[in-house]
Amino acid sequence: MELKKILIIEDDAEERLILGRELRRQGYIVYEAPTGEEGLKIFKEDRPDLVILDVMLPGIDGWEVLKRIKKGPLSRKVPVMMLTGKAEDKDKIKGYEIGADYYVTKPYNVNKLLPVIESLIEE
Repeated sequence: MELKKILIIEDDAEERLILGRELRRQGYIVYEAPTGEEGLKIFKEDRPDLVILDVMLPGIDGWEVLKRIKKGPLSRKVPVMMLTGKAEDKDKIKGYEIGADYYVTKPYNVNKLLPVIESLIEE
């Protein structure tokens, strides 16, 4: 069975470390990017099966990254989970309108995320 690839685009290094470590432990190949620009570059080169995306990023923010991913005919099929501190209803609505497949606010429990991640990848 081919290992599934997950791209984490998150500017907080500790957050990337913790989530990335747990996803690797679960058997996923994990790519990490601290900025939207770097995340889009990795996305184009490595075609992940899932993107976990923060909104508040330096440079290109998560909203713009999401728009760019969901614009392409092939890339739009890749599920994107927003994982962000932006917890207001208007932010969640914006995320879903742009094309997010799932929206999680921080703080979160990584063990509760794992079944969601698995279901998003398998869709």
